[in-house]
Parts: sequence; C-alpha cells; structure tokens
Amino acid sequence: MTTRGETLGRGQAVLQTPDDLRGSDHGQPSARLPLVVYVLSLGTFLMGTTEFVVAGLLPEIADDVQVGVAQAGLLITVFAVGMIVGAPLMAMLTLRLPRRLTLILALGIFAVGHVVVAVGSGFAVLLAARFLTALATGAFWAVANVVAARAVGPAASSRALGVVGAGAMLANVVGVPLGAFAGQLMGWRGPFWALAALGAAAMVLIARHVPHDGSGRTAVSIRSELSALRSGRLWLTLAACATTTGGVLSTYSYISPLLTDRAGLASGLVPLVLVGFGAGALAGFLVGGRLGDHRPHATTISAAATTTVLLLALCLLSGSATLTTVLVALLGLFGLGANPVLISLGVRFAGQAPTLGSALTVSAFNLGTAVGSWVAGLALDSPLGATGPAAVGTAVSALTLIPTIAIALTRRGHRTAGTPSS
Repeated sequence: MTTRGETLGRGQAVLQTPDDLRGSDHGQPSARLPLVVYVLSLGTFLMGTTEFVVAGLLPEIADDVQVGVAQAGLLITVFAVGMIVGAPLMAMLTLRLPRRLTLILALGIFAVGHVVVAVGSGFAVLLAARFLTALATGAFWAVANVVAARAVGPAASSRALGVVGAGAMLANVVGVPLGAFAGQLMGWRGPFWALAALGAAAMVLIARHVPHDGSGRTAVSIRSELSALRSGRLWLTLAACATTTGGVLSTYSYISPLLTDRAGLASGLVPLVLVGFGAGALAGFLVGGRLGDHRPHATTISAAATTTVLLLALCLLSGSATLTTVLVALLGLFGLGANPVLISLGVRFAGQAPTLGSALTVSAFNLGTAVGSWVAGLALDSPLGATGPAAVGTAVSALTLIPTIAIALTRRGHRTAGTPSS
C-alpha cells in the first residue's frame, strides 16, 4: 500500500491517506501542528457550546414555549441521544463521501438546525431541530478526529486529538458562559442565531483548509467498516471511554448541591468553581494529548487511578469549601485528560475503519455520561444525599482501570509474540 501526501500549507504537515492508521509508532512528531487541526478545534468549540448552552437558558426557553423547566430539559437529553445514535449512524451513511464534504455538510445542517430553533415556536419543533443538530454534531466530531489524526500521523495523533477536543473544553470555559450572558441580554434565541452564523463561517474555513480526499473512498464498504467490531482492543477502549466520562460527568452534573449543601459555598460562587473545572479540563486535554503520544497506556491508567482518588476525596472532604474547590479543578485536569488518548487508540484499533472507530468513541463518551448521570441522580435522592453522585463517580471511575490495564497487557502480549503493535 502506498501513501499519497497533500500539502496543507506553508509550514504544515502532510496528510496521509491510507485507510488504516497503523503506521510506525517511531515517527517524530512535528514541532508545530498543522493549521487544519486548529480549524477542526473551532468546529468542536461550536459543538461543545451548543450541547451545553441550553442549560443556562432553560427557564427562558420554558417560559417562551410554555412548558415546564423539567420538560424543557429534554432539549439536553434529546441532544445526547442524537449524539449516541448519530455518530456511528452518520459515519456509515457518509462512508463514500469525501471527508471534507462530510464536514461541510455537517456544519451546514448544524447551522440550519440552529436557525430552526431560533425561529421555532413549538416545543416539538425545537426537539426535532436539536436532534437533527446532534446528528450533524456526531458526524462532524467523528470525521474531525480522523482528519486530525491523519494530518499529523501516528506519532502525534494524541496531541492533535487533544487540541481538537480542547475546543469542546474551551466551550465550557468561554462559549457556554458567553451564550448564557448573551441570552440574558438579547433573549434566548440570540445565541442560536449566533451559533448558526458561526457554523456557516466555519464551513468556509473547512472548505479552505481541509484537503480534498475524494480518491480512494469509493472502495470502502460497509462490510469492511463493520470488520472493526471484531477488534477486542477496540471494545476495551470503548468501555474505557464510557467509564471515564461516566465517572467524572456523573459527579459534575450534580456538583452544585455538593458545593452549596455540603461545602457551604455561596450559590453565586458556584459558576467560578465550574470555570475552574473547565479550565482544568482544557489543560488536561492538551497535556494528556502530548503525554499520550509517548506513553499512551501509562497515561490512561494513571489518569483513571488519579481520578478515582480525587472523586473519593470529594466524598470524604467535601465539608471544606477550599478543598472542594481545588479538588473540582483537579478533577477537570485529570478526569478528562485521557480522552484524546482513548480516541486515538479507538481510531487505531479500528484498523481499516478509522471513521467508525472514532464515531464509536463519541457514542461511548455520551452513553457513559447519560447512564452515569442517571444513576447519580438516583444517588442524590438516596441517604447519601449530596455526596451520592461523587460516590457513584468513584465506583464508575475505578472501573476504568479494568479496560485500560487490559489494553496495556494485550499490547505487551502482541510484542512478546513478535507482532507489530498498532
């Protein structure tokens, strides 16, 4: 199999176009990532913003469309379901399309979905538009991971995926607060108009900076893509994706009661603690991506172990506002730091089906979040009270050690048998 390179621009790396990512792990990563990686990160920033900005606008939305706040919360739930289903589904439906075209179409649907929400008057219309937007988000995220990994090669794939994923983390620090603030000033529909405009602008950037990869895609078949499901290491990676986010975000989803009821923090200071978590997660994605290129298995195992300890400490030390604030920031740093490494492993272990592998990691992250948050909600109403979600998070996070250690052991087994590791 030969490779074909396409120049991404002055000072940028070369995009490799084979259907598998099983290149040498000994290549030297480029000192500078290509511009396309940062363009894709802008896309994930928009995706992360739209996923969570609704949370800060629920009362206004509920009042406008005349539903209860709890019912309006379905706008968040339906988006999560759309991501779980949409990522692998759209990966298969767009199998024969050039990846650049898929990214552009996904952003186009993203923009249209936000326009529909901005002008919609019925709650059912808003739900349908949010689901459609989630399908587009899943497609964009899955393909963006593959494009970023190919743009830098195996030696720097975790680093590149860390930057792409950092866009979503930055959304929690900047995009979501700005969206909520704008919604207070100009009405809740304003942020959706802004996201639609930014989505359209991102289409232009994607068209300009993502190289065309049309040739070689027509030979891809659904059967060859589904062959990735036979990889045991892929399933171990997906399990780690689910438990990683399930443990952290099940706790994060109900962090406000822990901060106010247990730590005694004033409710007005809660957003500052959440910004600390977001800043930690942003740094964790960037640092974890860099470490993962050199020590992927040590990074995933140590992140899981440290996260479990931090969540246990939250259960035991949440009576102190200062300690709890520090622990929440550290949870952001370590709790999601292994995600770019897991995405990189998922893409690689999928072999001839990197897009499906990437899509399945997106689904696994969202499935873990959905299930973990549901169980944490039950724990909140249990005798454990405000510490219940953190207790659930501790148990779920500890489970991450099982697949991450198993992946490391299977890699050692491959080396012992003389098989090239992938």
